[in-house]
Amino acid sequence: MIQAAQTRVPTPRTGLARVTASRWPDDPLRLALLGLMLLTVSRIHEHFGILALARPALVLAGLASAYAFLNPRSLAGSRWLQTWPARVVVALGFLACLSAVFGISLGASARTILENYAKVLMFAFLLMATIRGTRDLRAYVWAYVASAGVLVWLSLFVFGLTKGGPDSLARLDFQYSYDANDVGVVLLVGLALALLTFHSSRRLGKLVSAVILVGIGVTLAESGSRGAFIGLLATLVALLVIVRQVSLVSRLAMVVLVVTGLAVASPPGYWQQMETILRPTEDYNWTVPGGRKQTWQRGLGYMKSYPLFGIGIGNFARAEGTISDRAMNWAPGDPGIRWSAPHNSFVEAGAELGVPGVLLWSTLVLGGIGAMLRLRRRLPKVWAVGDPDQRFLYLATSYLSVALTGFAVSAFFVSFAFNDTVYILAAFMIGIYVSVARKLGNTSPSRGTLGG
Repeated sequence: MIQAAQTRVPTPRTGLARVTASRWPDDPLRLALLGLMLLTVSRIHEHFGILALARPALVLAGLASAYAFLNPRSLAGSRWLQTWPARVVVALGFLACLSAVFGISLGASARTILENYAKVLMFAFLLMATIRGTRDLRAYVWAYVASAGVLVWLSLFVFGLTKGGPDSLARLDFQYSYDANDVGVVLLVGLALALLTFHSSRRLGKLVSAVILVGIGVTLAESGSRGAFIGLLATLVALLVIVRQVSLVSRLAMVVLVVTGLAVASPPGYWQQMETILRPTEDYNWTVPGGRKQTWQRGLGYMKSYPLFGIGIGNFARAEGTISDRAMNWAPGDPGIRWSAPHNSFVEAGAELGVPGVLLWSTLVLGGIGAMLRLRRRLPKVWAVGDPDQRFLYLATSYLSVALTGFAVSAFFVSFAFNDTVYILAAFMIGIYVSVARKLGNTSPSRGTLGG
């Protein structure tokens, strides 16, 4: 299929010519989604009290949905529905609804779906349905990178360094809906995407990307997050191993750029804190009942007890306080039991959605890494040095793999199974499939060599 496309250049249709006429989207639907990306990733609106009260994210989502409903021709058609990431996300949404019915608290799950997960899925589906080609995909990727830059600005110039105790590490005090570990996950994805924009942009784009890369390194240091540090190591290793179409010197330069920001900005005690990663059995997370090790073990127990549909989306903390061994054996005078989050996205998906849930979610994350690498092997090699769109798509297959690697590792330490990040990456994967199929003149991104 691809070899045939190399020898035959399909005649662009009129609609496609209009799509590629300008470099950036300028219609109300996509502009609203660019703004929604900024709010979703950076949470900038939470910094301005009056703006937050106006619910700008909800307003933009509503406007985008209404515009899409009233102007169906503004959508990208049904191609995205033929891709495997779209089907996995749909299956996860369906399974989340079933988990609510068969879990331990219908009310708590329904509230999670209505107040959080439905918004995540709506945003993801709007992104998926509006990527008509490389122009839209590039704009959305840049929107994530710019949002990461705004989050860096908030972290460095709004949030301050605080200590939890006299002997603790000074780290960023996040006051909004992110904590230090959350920011690490979001920025590691931003790091990989900023590398993509750096290597696929002209001078100004390279400059902006480089500044954001340094800022990400500084912010990761000041966050003091060990999970983010491990994720950063995985991201940089993936960069050196996966992105072979970029010269080794350039890749090493990017590593040096990020590490320099990390080293220069690391607060006192940072490296001593990172050294504790080598001694996990001495850490409180390994020894205390409320630590991560025992929390994860209880999470696996919930999955074993509720293997088909799980305890219900949003019910992990409730399970900790009601059906866990600690809760069942609690007696007056015993220490209180914290209704804790799972602090592990894989455990969260398995405990709350059951075995099918963790398999689907892992397919989206880990399967996405392999799918993007397989797609890269099937693309024409000349795309690596082709026109700007070809080069962007060729690079995107590699950098999406890097982003998913960083996410997979860092998500092992946070509860991000039902947060926006991985679903945005799923939309980007779909955008690559759709854009490649359009570029090659295929009728369907799910047929032939593009099905993942």
